[in-house]
Amino acid sequence: MYNFVLAFVICAAVYVIGEIVSTLTKAWIPSVFVTAVVLLIGYWTILPKEVIGDSNMLVFAGTTGIFLLITHMGTVISLKQLMEQWKTIVVCLTGLAGMIGLGYFIGPLLIDKAYVIAGLPPLTGGIVAATVMQDAAKAAGLPVAAVFAIAMYCIQGFAGYPLTAVCLQKEGRRLLKGLRSGEVVLTERDRKEMANVGMTAIGNDDDVKKLIPKVPDKWNTPVLMLLKLGIVAWFAFMMGVWTGINGAIWALVLGVIFTRLGFLDTNLLNRANSFQITMFALMMYVFDGLKDCTPAMLKSIIGPMVILIVIGVVGMAIAAFIISKILRMSFPLAFANGLTALYGFPCDAIITESTCNALGANEEERAYLLSKMFPSMVVGGFVTVTITSVFVAGLFAEML
Repeated sequence: MYNFVLAFVICAAVYVIGEIVSTLTKAWIPSVFVTAVVLLIGYWTILPKEVIGDSNMLVFAGTTGIFLLITHMGTVISLKQLMEQWKTIVVCLTGLAGMIGLGYFIGPLLIDKAYVIAGLPPLTGGIVAATVMQDAAKAAGLPVAAVFAIAMYCIQGFAGYPLTAVCLQKEGRRLLKGLRSGEVVLTERDRKEMANVGMTAIGNDDDVKKLIPKVPDKWNTPVLMLLKLGIVAWFAFMMGVWTGINGAIWALVLGVIFTRLGFLDTNLLNRANSFQITMFALMMYVFDGLKDCTPAMLKSIIGPMVILIVIGVVGMAIAAFIISKILRMSFPLAFANGLTALYGFPCDAIITESTCNALGANEEERAYLLSKMFPSMVVGGFVTVTITSVFVAGLFAEML
């Protein structure tokens, strides 16, 4: 009875449960949080540990899928919006400094210092940082610390998802208050720029002048769109190899540039009717890490892990509050940008879009919220997880 098709069905059912709960709670409970909880409980009870691998989505999602999706993100963020995110970069780096500083100096007073050193890099980022610390702990003869590093990667999102939802809800309501009161007046140009922002928005950019002429509709088939997206994604990957800068960063930047030139269509994966299946596969790839978190593992280190997460998040909140005042930006958005360290892409994009969909009473409000929050949250995820956490892991690995 059990085969790759049923494995796919199980994954889809779990994912849909998350979407339903998120819709019913108006995104107060994020879909990614619900899906993670259901999967974790499933692994501990009736679900096979390799159910996601058995669905055969992992190979595509972890290689081609991630590069296609990140390049696609560049087709929904304008060059102007990307250039405006310098504040996001400063906020994220400051927030991470607060998390690391408070965790490093206060953490050892409450838990084993080996746990602090092994756990902080995964707390500030993703699987690469967790793997680096796991290997370093094993080499240092600290098997429990090695488990702690991986468990931190698996569990940190359970703190990040709901906290981010609260921050984005507050920020969204603040933005809507200004729009609905008439304090914010949108121009026709604003509306055109807003129409292209978001994972599922497909705006009309026919009147935008581009260097490369648009391919006629009869020739611009979904596969041709995917071909062009694949070319840019391949180029981004090679730029990563040639420069030593993570290829995911190049994918986002080149996606923006080639869209502005006219080579890529705006919101390409949606135009090619391929976005949802790609996002679904990638989210399953992210959640596959939960299978290694057993009840015994969690029980043995849950206390130190909660302490380190609380200390780290408090440190980030303090730093985000201070820098938000200096840069004169909203604290909830600044804190949400920093919290992307606890989950990264694509969860940051999903939580943001779900919140905007839930808060916006109409398409214009939804687009306005996305234009204000989506670019910074996506850039924030790349700054924290893709770039900084790997650097932090390299430093902390030498301390064990």
